[in-house]
Amino acid sequence: MEDNLITVYVQDRNGNENALEAPTDMSLSLMELLVANEYDVLATCGGMALCATCCVDVLEGEEHLSEMSDDEYAMLDTLPDLLPNSRLACQLKLSQQMNHLKVKLHGEG
Repeated sequence: MEDNLITVYVQDRNGNENALEAPTDMSLSLMELLVANEYDVLATCGGMALCATCCVDVLEGEEHLSEMSDDEYAMLDTLPDLLPNSRLACQLKLSQQMNHLKVKLHGEG
């Protein structure tokens, strides 16, 4: 089972960083991992890329993420404070390639 675990580093809006272990064999998204670990992520649309309330800024490991879909890009484009490294956590399925990914919750802080 340990071969199926990755570590994702998450920085909250106050700058506090935590390492989260996550399985890659359950088809979980980064959004689901954040919600399960009680991060302040609304996830209003339930992971359908319709609300942008699970936006994160990728600090390290962006090159290992899946390509952004047109739906994700369109939703991110509605944010007034969009950054070049912003992604919707609901659209990022956890995989071995994401080991040591480092993200920051989007928003003020």
